[in-house]
Amino acid sequence: MFSGIVEETGIVTKIRKEKENVHFTLSCSFTDALKIDQSVSHNGVCLTVVALKDNTYTVTAVQETLIKSNLGLLKVNDKVNLERSMKPDSLLDGHIVQGHVDQTATCTKVEEADGSWYYTFEYEPGENVTVEKGSVSVNGVSLTVVNSKDTSFQVAIIPFTYDLTNFHTFKKGSVVNIEFDIIGKYITKIVKQQLASQEK
Repeated sequence: MFSGIVEETGIVTKIRKEKENVHFTLSCSFTDALKIDQSVSHNGVCLTVVALKDNTYTVTAVQETLIKSNLGLLKVNDKVNLERSMKPDSLLDGHIVQGHVDQTATCTKVEEADGSWYYTFEYEPGENVTVEKGSVSVNGVSLTVVNSKDTSFQVAIIPFTYDLTNFHTFKKGSVVNIEFDIIGKYITKIVKQQLASQEK
């Protein structure tokens, strides 16, 4: 479980494919504090630490993860948003983020707004929705939805988030990971089931 408050960006130092899996090796400032089997969010994807060596750590992404996320697009030296899992006694500064990416979205516009930035993202239509002022996780960053539409939304980024995360690398065409709000997903599922039962 995560909060969507990114700790820092790690750097991809090595990528190795093994059958349908991909092993990513990264470096970051808290590598020494990591343990084998620990969960870490990578651009919003929960992955397990499988190896530690020479101030780097390695995680493995399976085919399902690569299909649903943008991890398969990563290259050596790319920046990745990192967050360690929440502790039970920690403050929930963002929102509940599971680390289970629903789908990717594409950045269609980046606008400067006198000290902040507005990013517009479009995604393939389906069961996932956003609501105005609701929560969404973009590459693991907990954000508030602005200008919610059927298949697009905007988020506002302050300078601190812009500098700390990999948002400053986004441009038109960038592919990002989206995890929609868990409460919204449950409501959508329940409503869909109720409508289906009424049609029988």
